Amino acid sequence: MPSLVGLTLNRPGACSQACYGNFSGARSHELVLAKGTSIDLLRPDESGKLVSLCHMNCFCIVRSLMAFRLLGSNKDYLVVGTDSGKVTVMEFIVAYGQGSWTTLHCETFGKTGCRRIVPGQYLAADPHGRAIMVSAIEKQHFVYVMNRDGNNKLTISSPLEAHKGEIILYSCVGLDVGLENPMFALLELDYSDVDTDPSGEAAKDAEKLLTFYELDLGLNHVVRKWCEPVSRLANFLLAVPGGDLGPGGVLVCGENWISYKNQDHPEVRTALPRRIDMPASRGLLPISGALHKQKGFFFFLVQTEYGDIYKVTLDVSDGKGQKTVKNVYVSVFDTLQPANSLCITRSGLLFVASEHCNHQLYQFSSLGDDDDSIRAESCKDENVGDDAEETATIALLFKPSTTLKNLTVLDELSSLAPVTDMLVEGVDSQSVASLAGVGQEQSHGLRIHALCGKGNRSSLRVLQHGSSVTEIARSELPGKPTAVWTVKVSNDDPYDRYIVVSFTNATIVLSIGETVEEVTKSGFLLTSRTLGVALLSDDSLLQVHTGGVRHIRADSRVVEWKTPGQRPVAKAMVNARQVIIAVDGPNKGSGGCATELIYFELDAVGQLTEEGTAELEVEVCALDLGDVPEGRAKFPFLGVGQVDDTVSVLSLERGEMLQQKAVMQVPSRPDDLRF
Repeated sequence: MPSLVGLTLNRPGACSQACYGNFSGARSHELVLAKGTSIDLLRPDESGKLVSLCHMNCFCIVRSLMAFRLLGSNKDYLVVGTDSGKVTVMEFIVAYGQGSWTTLHCETFGKTGCRRIVPGQYLAADPHGRAIMVSAIEKQHFVYVMNRDGNNKLTISSPLEAHKGEIILYSCVGLDVGLENPMFALLELDYSDVDTDPSGEAAKDAEKLLTFYELDLGLNHVVRKWCEPVSRLANFLLAVPGGDLGPGGVLVCGENWISYKNQDHPEVRTALPRRIDMPASRGLLPISGALHKQKGFFFFLVQTEYGDIYKVTLDVSDGKGQKTVKNVYVSVFDTLQPANSLCITRSGLLFVASEHCNHQLYQFSSLGDDDDSIRAESCKDENVGDDAEETATIALLFKPSTTLKNLTVLDELSSLAPVTDMLVEGVDSQSVASLAGVGQEQSHGLRIHALCGKGNRSSLRVLQHGSSVTEIARSELPGKPTAVWTVKVSNDDPYDRYIVVSFTNATIVLSIGETVEEVTKSGFLLTSRTLGVALLSDDSLLQVHTGGVRHIRADSRVVEWKTPGQRPVAKAMVNARQVIIAVDGPNKGSGGCATELIYFELDAVGQLTEEGTAELEVEVCALDLGDVPEGRAKFPFLGVGQVDDTVSVLSLERGEMLQQKAVMQVPSRPDDLRF
């Protein structure tokens, strides 16, 4: 039975995960968003607006994604974990001003589907680009060694197993250990005694463990290097920079607490500041975090379920060749919408992939180091446990601000997720039209009224069938135009450069930029009506006007061909290498031919040469040349529509130039033709 592929007309708005990297090249600050079954590559422009560079449908559920960079490389690869049972490594390739994702490796390790024992839910990478870990929610972990071959291309090894039964994984990060053997930190829950205890006591006593896995590059296997119990309320991990910048290790983010952990280092724990009206018995759960590091300093941003952003910094002392964390400072930064992912770019931007409303891009206006900021320090009382009421007694209190203090909104991406209720109805009534803010003349058809979001960020949105258009520029015209074209000046240009507007007896050329302005030195003839404009394969421009053909070479030289006997051109068609024009025949109306066809081709030296002519007894009302096929020098046929309700196909091959190959009667006069 045949299967169908379902694609939506609009791209998904909900973003489950986001990552930051330099995917198209060095210093290209870009974001990759996972949206259900697709990924979207975005880049902020000079004004701070997010521009979509590439949208790709993966035809599978994207469970996780991560930026990955080989040592010595200047761009990032994208690692994607999906429900296909494979780990995929992709590279973004830019060509001809545009780009696309290219799959470098697609390694199979398990069954399809979002299963708890099939890896792909968690990804972690060694900061120096030597290995990646792909983990499942339960039991299975695979480590892949990444390297280069003799042609400097990325290679991936066979998977190394690091399985551990009867554990549930909560978080996975790659540790910064310099050039020592790569290490990964995992936050695991051991339930080995739970299944055999019907009383439920073992479930209460189950330990959550912080485990370090080491990849021995010499022996090519993975071992559990270190394991230590942590709080049952621990939620996720953030890797701390190592080497000259920081002490390494991890930040353990848990309910009410943030603590620093590492091998042979005592835990340093700090209570999160709490809202002043928050009940003491209620826990405060961190949900997302991000690291920002530059030369000489680094800090973390951690967000809780209420949307409060905390800036986390470490007080590090350097003694006897080993860095020690003396204090963990947690200061109130700002309050934003709750996020699935936070991404901080090196250019000083913060992207918030929201869970319950629109996604937003912010710019840092300050780093929250002012004297009046609320800053908590590590707790020295070792008797304080994980109880929320005990933590509330030592936590600082603050009143959330209704305005942003350290961030400024640059751009916003619309998202309807989650839609909690929906009403679809006709909109012929004046009341519904006024609700949408449109006039009665625009209110016909169907509209969708949707309740979106959650809490104080929820909204009522009215959706109407159609495509939205943003007006970039407006230019007044001196009269009513008869035709309009847009054209590039080079085949390598990503965007069109000129807008050519034709009038009854004149032509205007407008340049496209930040504004639309008229230009007079484009090479086009402005004193005649234009019938066709095209960019040829040798980067020269062609204009067909009523008096002939104007060929504008790439070096700005202009070659003009005028019609014989000053007969006007009635119809024209152009592709990348061919031109066909229809001019009024000699002695038209006095027994002579009604239309004369004149055919040109672009030769090897970039000149337009006349290849053939044909006289037709019936007036031509439509012409068409198809696009030049790849690997061919020209399109072999010409379509001609005539006023006697016929359509003819003429040959453009040498030896059969402009000879009729087929003719068909149509019900009425053809106005347009397309191959």
